[in-house]
Amino acid sequence: MSPDVTQDAVVIVPGIMGSELYDTVEKKVVWGLANPGWLVNAWTGAHGALRRLHLTPDEQEGRIGRVAARRLLTAPAWAPVLKGHEPYSDLVATATAAVAHPDAVLEFAYDWRLPVATNGRLLAAAARRHIEHWRGHQAHAWARGHRVDEREGRLVFVAHSMGGLVTLAALTGGHDYDLERDTRGVMTLGTPFLGAVNAAVILNSGQGSPVPLPHRRLRDLAVTLPGVHDLLPQFPCLDEGGDVRVPGTADIVALGGDPYLAERSRTFHEGLRGKRLPGHRAVVGINQSTLQSMTLDSGVVTGAEHSFRFNADGTVLRDRTTRLPHRFPVGGDGTVHKESASLRREIVPVSLQHGALAQGPGAMDAVMSFLKEDEHLGPSQAGGGLGLLVPDLVTPGSRWEIRVTGADSPKGITCTVQDADPTRRGIRPVRARLYGDDHDGLTASVTVPASGLYRVTVDADDGEPLTQLLLSAPGDQEDRREAAEIPGK
Repeated sequence: MSPDVTQDAVVIVPGIMGSELYDTVEKKVVWGLANPGWLVNAWTGAHGALRRLHLTPDEQEGRIGRVAARRLLTAPAWAPVLKGHEPYSDLVATATAAVAHPDAVLEFAYDWRLPVATNGRLLAAAARRHIEHWRGHQAHAWARGHRVDEREGRLVFVAHSMGGLVTLAALTGGHDYDLERDTRGVMTLGTPFLGAVNAAVILNSGQGSPVPLPHRRLRDLAVTLPGVHDLLPQFPCLDEGGDVRVPGTADIVALGGDPYLAERSRTFHEGLRGKRLPGHRAVVGINQSTLQSMTLDSGVVTGAEHSFRFNADGTVLRDRTTRLPHRFPVGGDGTVHKESASLRREIVPVSLQHGALAQGPGAMDAVMSFLKEDEHLGPSQAGGGLGLLVPDLVTPGSRWEIRVTGADSPKGITCTVQDADPTRRGIRPVRARLYGDDHDGLTASVTVPASGLYRVTVDADDGEPLTQLLLSAPGDQEDRREAAEIPGK
């Protein structure tokens, strides 16, 4: 049998928080440790581990190098609002199985705190070095002999989440005018090309009401990061009752963003408008509960699970009687709504959560097919229809709910909660008992006994398992003091 491998070179570009970061001054890993206990301590403990991720004044001026991205995530990670982030080992293995030699795969780790434009420039340079090295590789010449056209190898980018924006900036930012010609295609997995309402929620956490310590720590970190501001929504999502519009710089400042970073991000996205990726194929998460619009009242953001549609002239689609905008529940992957995740109408839909889009079997089938240039039919699970909704943060010993949508009977569906730390063997998996609720879905009430990172899995007989990570951590003393000061608490 002839080997079914491609002669192309693959570049894997992770999403936000998807690269391990190393402080070159303090000589320690500051993001991406394999121990889930570090996540509990970082988000809820007394020490300031996350402070090392804040951009310094030098870094804000462009003098980077204090923090180095060493590799893609190799263990699960978690952050409030963004929730669980699965490692990239399955994606790397899938790409490696499709190429003629492991040297054809470049894992492009990058400092996701920095502007997308900066990382796009670095990616363009790395991709150029990679394709030139690969074209001189002995395995490249061997692989060409097994292909119909025997053409020279080209680049194929596989990008998750923010990595798709980094790839777009690399290919269209004027860094290497031959790079687009040397690219066969780009596959994106849940990329927020038009931004995500969740980014606004992150910057707004704590405005107007007390929130748990992890959310405050994420807000304090995010307000310093250009990368987070580059993920702010760039589409009409600010619901003003009788109208809807794109949030402006003043709105971002009002909800808690940095004025300089917000304006710079707006200018960056204006430069991307109308640009396209060569050979683009978008894998898009569907059926998951996803914020798609928001209101902004006295500096407080309230997210909503509906979006708006527009006529050919750009005006919002309105009810003919009331003249109010129509609102549509579009859904998405839990973080990025469906209509933001592609530059084109053609998509590959999969029922997966955002953090698992670079891991799920259906998405990996799509990646493998794309890399080998097979006729793409999409994963058979695309119409499965199940959705998963869990809290991002729970307290040990307290009850919380898992909600499964797209099914009104638990028959054929199993739900488990398992410790995500492979080194802890004393905590047994919890089988969650699903029952019908009042919203045409299924609900399970669950507790976990200890702090740590947990993985919720929903498995149906006829579809692909759905997974989501959540963090269990005790409330800190500062949280308890705030709660005691609130009347009625």
